[in-house]
Amino acid sequence: MAAVVAASSRLRDLLTWRLTAPTHLGLNLSLRPMGSSAQDEASRAAPSEAPHHNYESLRVTAAQRHILHVQLNRPEKRNAMNKAFWREMVECFNKIAQDADCRAVVISGAGKMFTSGIDLMDMAADLQPQGDDVARTSWYLRKLIATYQETFSVIEKCPKPVIAAIHGGCIGGGVDLITACDIRYCAQDAFFQVKEVDVGLAADVGTLQRLPRVIGNQSLVNELAFTARKMMADEALGSGLVSRVFPDKEVMFEAAFALAAEISSKSPVAVQSTKINLLYSRDHSVAEGLNYMTSWNMSMLQTQDIVKSVQAAVEKKDLKSVTFSKL
Repeated sequence: MAAVVAASSRLRDLLTWRLTAPTHLGLNLSLRPMGSSAQDEASRAAPSEAPHHNYESLRVTAAQRHILHVQLNRPEKRNAMNKAFWREMVECFNKIAQDADCRAVVISGAGKMFTSGIDLMDMAADLQPQGDDVARTSWYLRKLIATYQETFSVIEKCPKPVIAAIHGGCIGGGVDLITACDIRYCAQDAFFQVKEVDVGLAADVGTLQRLPRVIGNQSLVNELAFTARKMMADEALGSGLVSRVFPDKEVMFEAAFALAAEISSKSPVAVQSTKINLLYSRDHSVAEGLNYMTSWNMSMLQTQDIVKSVQAAVEKKDLKSVTFSKL
């Protein structure tokens, strides 16, 4: 508590001094509207391939300023998850986590659907048990499953907010993927299937752990997981799996990128701190979450982003006109 009080007192003094400091001290923090600057034009430019993101199963583009668009990019295979996908998703999101210019991510599927799930034909060789006895075979499979789990856990670990934009089928591994995302939008034609029981196994890369927390209805989760039935868009909205449903893919994408732009206009310190603490609090008690938050903000409250945000509010300026440092 003492640390919070001290930080708050320091913040109040800092804000007061910064907001009243004379400009001749070189502290003029007046905010410049972007207007039709080159920077603003760049944010409206056509998407370009993101540097250092070259993959077989994914396409990553710089959709707008501070926003990356990650597409599952095997439309001819209904974006089935092949061996390259499981490896490349980890590489992709580890790079995004370290990308100081990225503040939000939209993930979608190219072509007619989000994903048909695991590519069983391509993955068949990897799924064959290997080992001289039961113990060694089990050890091999344990390592393999843990590797596949990281493919989606890396989305959750990435401090940048990730928005899933879903159209058409989101089947099997697709549900594992989207439940690791922070926000989910879908088109009216979307449907969701926890498909694993139909191929003789229990979902093992995140759905059974995250879906109950996402929708908060264990009975419904059990029904979906035991039967592999389709959940259509309206039911997904009613259950809380998605937060909005749109009439078609184009309208959904427009809304998803508008949301990403809104998020990216905020302080990256504030947004990324919020994601990290939301996830920590989900998995810990209230008391533990509050203690972690105290330790976190004892340093984060010292950011200049607070000064800039408060000044924008005082001067009734659009927060989008504020330039925050990269993070």
